[in-house]
Amino acid sequence: DKSAEKVQQFIDENPQLKIQLIHQENKGVSWARNVGLKLAKGEWIAFLDSDDVWLSHKTKVMMKVIAKNPEIDFLASFRNNEFIGFPYRYNNQNLTEITLRKFLIRYIGQTSTAIFRRKVLGNTGYFDENQRFAEDANYWLRISEKNKMFVLGETLVITGSGKKSFGESGLSGNLPAMEKGFQKNLKEMLHQKRISTIEYFFFYLFFKLKYIIRIIRARI
Repeated sequence: DKSAEKVQQFIDENPQLKIQLIHQENKGVSWARNVGLKLAKGEWIAFLDSDDVWLSHKTKVMMKVIAKNPEIDFLASFRNNEFIGFPYRYNNQNLTEITLRKFLIRYIGQTSTAIFRRKVLGNTGYFDENQRFAEDANYWLRISEKNKMFVLGETLVITGSGKKSFGESGLSGNLPAMEKGFQKNLKEMLHQKRISTIEYFFFYLFFKLKYIIRIIRARI
């Protein structure tokens, strides 16, 4: 799609922005993100996937929230005018905290909406490069162990031209593979003893039920 040429042209026209364009073999999204993470030098790190768009005020709004709440290590936002309710409750700043078990009940914080402190790389590491599906959920679960994570209940990103979260296109369109990714994440939490065996079986069945519902919705 000539995206590399367009980026290079933008770099040439805006040298003051110090944008770095990297060419590499396609080894999957996790590997690509890790390359970027290892090159990042700033205190705060954010992602933007190729089919997503940040609203023009996205960064300003999020940094303003962070300035008022210095305990935040990781902040995500809504996308595509979504609303995410139970098990999340929002305070008077429209913030809700992400915890391990709430996240297992309901995934929240799509990758292009997230921004987090550099210290996360030191206490969590990087994306699992062997995982191609639900890899962002895996990383968020691991981040939740040692960091304070929140979501701002405001749409600041348009993802996939406004398409549904699962079952329509892209990697998330492969529902069976996404289900395997979620189950892999769940087993990892069990092996790390962050959930009990009883919780594991509960969430295993819960994920299977959600998978069946997504299959039905994708066919309607």
